[in-house]
Amino acid sequence: MNTETAVASPAVEIAHRTLDVNGLRMHVAEAGSGPLVLLLHGWPESWYSWRHQIPALAADGYHVVAPDQRGYGDTDVPERVEDYTIDHLAGDVAGLVDALGEQHATVIGHDWGAIVAWETAKMHPERITAVAGLSIPDRFAEPQGGAATPIADLQTALGSAFYIVHFQQPGVADAALESALEHDPEALFRRIFRTAAGEGPGWTGMVPEGGTIVDSLADDTPTPLAWASDQDAKTYAAQYQRSGFTGGINWYRNLDGNWELSTGWRDNDVHAPALYLIGGRDGALALPQSQRMMSGDSGFRDLRETVVLPGAGHAIQQERPDQVNHVLTRFLRSL
Repeated sequence: MNTETAVASPAVEIAHRTLDVNGLRMHVAEAGSGPLVLLLHGWPESWYSWRHQIPALAADGYHVVAPDQRGYGDTDVPERVEDYTIDHLAGDVAGLVDALGEQHATVIGHDWGAIVAWETAKMHPERITAVAGLSIPDRFAEPQGGAATPIADLQTALGSAFYIVHFQQPGVADAALESALEHDPEALFRRIFRTAAGEGPGWTGMVPEGGTIVDSLADDTPTPLAWASDQDAKTYAAQYQRSGFTGGINWYRNLDGNWELSTGWRDNDVHAPALYLIGGRDGALALPQSQRMMSGDSGFRDLRETVVLPGAGHAIQQERPDQVNHVLTRFLRSL
């Protein structure tokens, strides 16, 4: 387990285009040329969460592509919940590699994007050169303590107020977030930034009784975060004003279905070279799955490094971009 110091990120222009991926119109941000590196965002994010990594990795000799994933940003937002299974999400990764005219890619994911990266490495190992996960470990949605499904496990352990269980109610969290977005869009994302920050109050993930998911977020304050500007808040707000929140929340509504779908591959080892990177103040660090990865007791043939950035929160690649870029560049150069 390593800690890291910072290095500077160079300035490289980011280009945008729309590709046909598995019948979806998928928006991508990209830069550079060389071996393909895909950057997969989490919730509630977009390609923009990788704004610091795209130019840095491109300058180091890679073709870096960060999509708005299914249901986000300027990519299509399918209406049905069942259009967001892990089959669709991992299939989109393979389809994006095809759309870019490549056979293989290194896949790096954060939050939900990490889950997609780990699962794609198991489902489509022939397409994955290497895999890295930020913040969320492999097998995150594995039931613990004998529960039959991930949602039943969370319900038993944390109750119906836990945000992932709360998200199972059709339309409820979606409406609360979209109401807050309509009322004061930039304030909503400033609250999200502060909730995810290492210097923030921390997030329990619990929706207060009689409240909404918005009430679980940190308060908005006049003191800005050093790593999240007003322009960042405006950018995210504009993206979610286009896409809404339902597409991203539908990823959570497939957790039980994904557990059933994954029967054929979930116990597979990850054969590709791998990296796990997490913030020291990220609540996910305490998960047993994270601790197994930190100790090397996991289903990886070549887990090259596990790295904790002390004091960093959940939005690690935005909060500590130079340190994250240094870790990712070192990993990519090792391949």
